[in-house]
Amino acid sequence: MLSVVMMAALAAGAQGDLWRDNISWRGQQAHMSAVQGGRFTLTGPFGTRDIGAQRSRVDTASPMFDGLFAMAQDELAQDSVTAIRDGAFDHGQPIPCTCFETGAKWPYVWTRDLSYSIDLGLWRYDPLRSRNGLNFKLSDMRDPSLKQGLYVMQDTGSGGSWPISTDRVVWFLGARHLLDDKAFADDVYRALSDTLAQDRHYAFDPDAGLYRGETSFLDWREQTYPAWTADNVVFIAQSFALSTNVLHFQALQLAARLADAHGHAADAKAYDAQAQALKKAINAHFWRADRGMYMSYIGGDGTPYDTYDLLGTALAITSGVAEGDRARQALLNYPTWPAGSPVIWPERADQPIYHNRAIWPFVSAYALRAAREVNDPARIAHELRSIMRGAAISGSNMENYELQTQATHVDEGKLSGPVVDSPRQLWSVAAYLDAVSEGVFGLTQDGRIEPKLPASLLPMLFGAHDSISLHMPGRTITLRLPHSVHGNLLVADSTRQRGSETVVMLKAIDVPAMPLRTDAPLYAPAAPPAPTITGDNKGWRVQADGKVVLYADGQRVGNIDGSTYIAQGTQAPCVSVTRIDAHGIESLHSPAVCGGEADAVANGWPRTWNVPAAGRYRVSLRYENNHGPINTGVTAAVKMLVVHCGSDTPQRVPIVLPHSVGEQSSTYAVITAKAGVACRFQWEQGFNMSDLSHFAHYTGGKGGVDGPLNDARIGELIISPTTGAP
Repeated sequence: MLSVVMMAALAAGAQGDLWRDNISWRGQQAHMSAVQGGRFTLTGPFGTRDIGAQRSRVDTASPMFDGLFAMAQDELAQDSVTAIRDGAFDHGQPIPCTCFETGAKWPYVWTRDLSYSIDLGLWRYDPLRSRNGLNFKLSDMRDPSLKQGLYVMQDTGSGGSWPISTDRVVWFLGARHLLDDKAFADDVYRALSDTLAQDRHYAFDPDAGLYRGETSFLDWREQTYPAWTADNVVFIAQSFALSTNVLHFQALQLAARLADAHGHAADAKAYDAQAQALKKAINAHFWRADRGMYMSYIGGDGTPYDTYDLLGTALAITSGVAEGDRARQALLNYPTWPAGSPVIWPERADQPIYHNRAIWPFVSAYALRAAREVNDPARIAHELRSIMRGAAISGSNMENYELQTQATHVDEGKLSGPVVDSPRQLWSVAAYLDAVSEGVFGLTQDGRIEPKLPASLLPMLFGAHDSISLHMPGRTITLRLPHSVHGNLLVADSTRQRGSETVVMLKAIDVPAMPLRTDAPLYAPAAPPAPTITGDNKGWRVQADGKVVLYADGQRVGNIDGSTYIAQGTQAPCVSVTRIDAHGIESLHSPAVCGGEADAVANGWPRTWNVPAAGRYRVSLRYENNHGPINTGVTAAVKMLVVHCGSDTPQRVPIVLPHSVGEQSSTYAVITAKAGVACRFQWEQGFNMSDLSHFAHYTGGKGGVDGPLNDARIGELIISPTTGAP
């Protein structure tokens, strides 16, 4: 059998190093030895690590593969705690919680880290700790006078947290696996209904059909967003992110399913309609045909950004948002390097290594799932090897690695990194466990067994044997090779049950080759400075620094060299510029600048404004919110602006005023008005994270132990004509 397997593997382009006992990488070597009784010893650049026997085990031809599976379980046990702590909560004192901590350097529970980890399979290993951790991230309201409900918490973050970041709905990605507990399931349905209603009210843009907010997980904005967002996060609050919208799509799908199960047919129909409309909007706005990829985020006016992220791409594929050729193209065109796949692309030459220029194993695990979805054996093998190599060479399931070296630290002065890199990071632990159970043995989230095993991995996993097995408490999965292998992907041919053991006979098939993209340039060019725009009798004159690409009101105008004119229209355009390098890679955008004069309505409330012409208008505020630093906190101010224009039905539009550095402009909303009528503007108090009972324990800033805080110093109301549609 060995010769048949070896020939098949070599035909599929297998690496010469079989990765059974040893992994060699850039002059370093890790060695795994199996010890009697299910124990292992791992030696490498880090020293020696003894790994004890675990409840689950794999039997393959590779002690390395088997031992790393044991190591992941050992690290999961280390992450299983009875108390957590964080300096920003309860003054850093221990908080009782029989749950998972996030890692050796992160001894707390964060919504996104925990939820992705559970979705990557931790619900199978410890459902109690999984539920407890998720429950820790639910909260009711502090103030009984406000609308009551049960809500998922957005962790502290950019500009004072939600709704600058809105990926808290990732909570439901983990919770959906744990609905066999009725009390927990009831809380999930209630939190789902309340959280989705709140996001629809404050974060949904009806023009775009998308939810606003930051990219999921990529929350260090200078790493992934334009440099000018370091001091102003309003653009992020106004923008739309692929990953966050896909998470909302999945939450809406779950809501439709649970509403139907509760006999709420009308609600189920409404949630399903919202989900399908959101899927359509994601594909309409994020797909970039010239790249054959989904953009990571776009501006609030629909401005395209030539930037991509692996988690968003993978989630789009695994959720079913991306289908058919688009799903295959999106993964095929996403670049990779010998060590693995970067979490963003292109990289930023002026930023240190963290999200930038980095591999994150949990994202690699989602990429592996996406590769299974589109039957891409090269990508399945590549992501699996990347996850294995990082764990073996480092002696732990680390938080992240530098992209080109897969090192846990590269010294490059101010660009050194990864800036933080924690051992036994929970979602990295989950990544290895999932790479084994689903990535190799095909155990899907709903319990089906659907192996999709690249032929290139057969020498490592099978060697001279004809079967490999995964043993879990109460269940064993055995994969058996066919007598001959002619093809590049092995899938199930037949399945039979022998007591608690499921035996899957494999067959080899040929799927279209999807070669890894290894020729992409590493960096994007630096963004140019903002242009200037002035109006004269010829139109709007835009002056830029050299050769740039001009965008106006979200649309690409074209290449210019120095200056150009945009025809005078009824609305003054807002413009930004980018640069394109010799590889055709486009920079991030400059800040946007707008032409023309806006109406500024005087201070004091209510405020009134006489409409000069019928149409659509952008409404924003000059404000200052000094209640926290720009990078964290829970006191982003959120207001509902109520607009009465004549006898028309009042329009209620959300305005977000994040933490600021001095005075700046808020997010804008779009209203419609008839010519000649007087519009009157009033406030309704909105909601922010400080309103949740959980944040009574927050001691890291305002809005915590001293009580909720949802306020800012408000200046002029700014009104400008606009088309308003992305």
